[in-house]
Amino acid sequence: MELKAFILSFAGLKQGKHQFKYEVDNTFFENFGFEEFNSSSIVIDAELNKRNTIMDLFLTATGSVNLNCDVTNEPFDLDIDASMDLVVKFGDTFNDDNEDLLILSHGDYEFNIAQYVYEMLVLSIPQKRVHPGVEDGSLESDVLDKLDELSVSMPEERSKSKDIDPRWDALKKLKTDNNL
Repeated sequence: MELKAFILSFAGLKQGKHQFKYEVDNTFFENFGFEEFNSSSIVIDAELNKRNTIMDLFLTATGSVNLNCDVTNEPFDLDIDASMDLVVKFGDTFNDDNEDLLILSHGDYEFNIAQYVYEMLVLSIPQKRVHPGVEDGSLESDVLDKLDELSVSMPEERSKSKDIDPRWDALKKLKTDNNL
């Protein structure tokens, strides 16, 4: 998918709300050098509200991406549900420094929303990607079995009289001794 498909041409549009729909798969992410998804199927709904001197862009994304679990490396589908609002104004020079505000030059008649779509989608993915089966205990995996085997078990609650080094008793006496 070429990024040219994400160019919104607003010059011929009347004032009011306009709907645009895009389908995103892995080729979209490859344009940005992002290759962490095994596959992806996401629908982007864009609503452009054109007014006299300003425009509002509302982006929503729904779908899923297939990626590998950080714990087991097992692939799983992660649901995507993201949204983003962008205010588009006109000024002397182009400026996209602010993540919520895009300033276009007065003569511009279109802008590309691909970067905003990319950032919205990538930022909607949690930093730690854990297979749902790991969290609820239903996933059967050799990696999980090995992790359980190698995990350090917590020692059982010990009785204080048996395992405490007697030298600590002398230090505790100093701590509570009022004769100091």
